Amino acid sequence: MKIIPAIDIIEGKCVRLTKGDYSTKKIYNTNPLELAKEFEDIGMKYLHLVDLDGAKAGKIINYSVLERISRNTNLHIDFGGGLKSDDDVKIAFEAGAQKITGGSIAVKDREVFLGWIERYGPLHIILGADCRNRFIATDGWTTGSDTDVVDFIKSYESSGIKDVISTDIAKDGMLKGPSIELYREILSCTGVNLIASGGVSCIQDLIDLKNIGCSGAILGKAIYEGRITLKELSSLC
Repeated sequence: MKIIPAIDIIEGKCVRLTKGDYSTKKIYNTNPLELAKEFEDIGMKYLHLVDLDGAKAGKIINYSVLERISRNTNLHIDFGGGLKSDDDVKIAFEAGAQKITGGSIAVKDREVFLGWIERYGPLHIILGADCRNRFIATDGWTTGSDTDVVDFIKSYESSGIKDVISTDIAKDGMLKGPSIELYREILSCTGVNLIASGGVSCIQDLIDLKNIGCSGAILGKAIYEGRITLKELSSLC
């Protein structure tokens, strides 16, 4: 299972939110590149980079942060947050992303998202399936929908999507464990490579996600709050 540290960006700084609420913003580092290098130095190979300004604005904003990290590390970066147009995706890939994640766009404009899968291939496009009480949420998690997360994933699996990042918003930033039962259901109903995100609080959570078959796990606040140390993470590389 891939261990994927997350860096969320607001105004060029590394932050974390609780349950996606922008009013809970807490700044952990003003230099995202410095933090990314720390992850690389302990043996991490992957990075989940989220443009929270972009998610709120509906267009890519913090691409310069992506560019700095991609140019100065060898991390494999998946980038998301506000990617709504072909130009946004082009900017993200040109700035160094190996993969991009589409969430809101996959809900609001299926044709555009399917076009990205066709143009760049399913190895480079991740479906963002973030939900609150099982229903997909969009626009930086500020807007709800009536689309069930499992149905949503199935609809894109049949169209060629392979990799899915799913966050249970109620768990995000709470440090109370991930949504094991939800992820188990997704895995039992689909054949996607599921990357779990939200709620990871300790090494045992990562072990539990691996044991149910997740292909990856994203963690952020557990690192920044010292619940999981970089030394512990290095032992999993």
